[in-house]
Amino acid sequence: MIEPDDPFHTNVNTNDIHAEIEQLSEKRQDLWHRLSEGLDPAVATEIKELDAHLEDLWQSLRHEKARLRFGEREEIVRRARAEERLERAA
Repeated sequence: MIEPDDPFHTNVNTNDIHAEIEQLSEKRQDLWHRLSEGLDPAVATEIKELDAHLEDLWQSLRHEKARLRFGEREEIVRRARAEERLERAA
């Protein structure tokens, strides 16, 4: 399972992230169903925690897709700086 305190993983692929999002979304759906049967502060708290974790996972998925499409951040910055130097030299 992906650690919630470190949302940007380099060793996790998009399929793993999607699978965890799907699993947690189903769990959240069950919790919402339980909550609809009556107010339970523990369930409400668990839903909030799951929402935060899901938000981190979605951010991680967007980050991973961008990395796959455009490359590592450091490489992008290096290329941009090199292009900037070429433009200044021209």
